[in-house]
Amino acid sequence: MAAENRGVAVFALAGSRDLGAGIARVLNVDLAEHEERSFEDGEHKARPLESVRGRDVYVVHSLYGDATQSANDKLCRLLFFCGAVRDAGARSVTAVAPYLCYARKDRKTKAFDPVTTRYVAGMIEAVGVDAIVTLEVHNLAAFQNAFRCRTVHLDARGPLIDALLPRLGEAPVTVISPDAGGTKRAEAFREALATRTGRAAGSAFMEKYRSEGVVSGETLVGELDGRAAVILDDLIASGGTMRRTAAKAREQGACAVYAVATHGLFVEHAAAVVADPAFDAVLVTDSVPAFRLAGTPAEQRVQVVPAGPTIGEALRRWQAGEPLETAGAGTSA
Repeated sequence: MAAENRGVAVFALAGSRDLGAGIARVLNVDLAEHEERSFEDGEHKARPLESVRGRDVYVVHSLYGDATQSANDKLCRLLFFCGAVRDAGARSVTAVAPYLCYARKDRKTKAFDPVTTRYVAGMIEAVGVDAIVTLEVHNLAAFQNAFRCRTVHLDARGPLIDALLPRLGEAPVTVISPDAGGTKRAEAFREALATRTGRAAGSAFMEKYRSEGVVSGETLVGELDGRAAVILDDLIASGGTMRRTAAKAREQGACAVYAVATHGLFVEHAAAVVADPAFDAVLVTDSVPAFRLAGTPAEQRVQVVPAGPTIGEALRRWQAGEPLETAGAGTSA
């Protein structure tokens, strides 16, 4: 590329190359070359194929499980590769994990519970990572407290709102948090949406209790009659929480319902849930490819929004010493 920044190297490990390419384009570099090998006994090796000495290295790897590698496998590969570039003389090593595994287990909820987020942080720091960049973690305070290296937390509300606006038209909007714990996230989205449209947006939240894996709660608090409902969460796993909220919004008169989340895991019976006519559309980013919906009716209902430009712009500003808060997404660094 013309005027390529040779002081920067962006590597994208297997499963994250499309996302890494979007990040690299914003930084005006090609993806750096590397090798990944698997051995007959299940062990593996990854190494850079070009010099990283004296360079700022970004290693992109979204830590979701798929048919070929579990989240554990991907975490291990990220650790080993970051250690390898550190040993090879990189000036700095930044792990870019748009979807950070184990971020939901961030506190003790029962006796003798693990705090897995903190253990993951310890492993990442142990291999010499200087900073970690994530996209919409489950609990921002827990994430920041778990790490001792620098943390950069981005959210995707800018591009998600861009994708949502053509669907909303002139309809009045209410942004719903599907549980009380997500009200701050939903409120930030509501404020950003109101700023973009120049129109006030309402807020609502859904009652939710979870015990022994069973979810309950039937009350939706907020004005929905004749309004477009935007259900906002950090991720969609099985989709059950979103469907409960969508059904209740329809009962209370919502004229349209959109589910919006940064990470689309779409596990278990999510394909059937997403295909539910209660949803007009489901919007997620490509932090996790929507491979589990391929070939199902739900695939046509999901709009996947690229996250690479948002992450790349934040990293470009970081490299340039510019404020990250103006990178076009909510940022905490």
